[in-house]
Amino acid sequence: MDKRKPTIIDAVIQDNQATITAKVDGDILDFRGHFSHFPLLPGVSQIDWALYYAIEYLNTPPTFKGMEVIKFQEPILPDAQVTLELTWDADKSKLAFKYSSQSDERLIVHSSGKMKLGG
Repeated sequence: MDKRKPTIIDAVIQDNQATITAKVDGDILDFRGHFSHFPLLPGVSQIDWALYYAIEYLNTPPTFKGMEVIKFQEPILPDAQVTLELTWDADKSKLAFKYSSQSDERLIVHSSGKMKLGG
């Protein structure tokens, strides 16, 4: 079976927020062919993971209804350790997400966005 999700190192859940630390293993299927000379995690995978873990940890509605805001700033490379922050706003049916990592003393934001979810 082909691996599609990262290795979860830690998950902290508080009310409507989840902070997930994960290793983005180099053998994840999504790296294949995107791009062969410079593999990086596709944006669609980042969105898929945000929704997947929001459903799992925050019990959000499972239906994706569209992106409202999305920004890809720095690529996520094979074997990177990232933090995924999820915030669920039930009143607005919106999930906010942010992928980040640390490099020395510097916080690197890889991507962030908001998506609309429904039942």
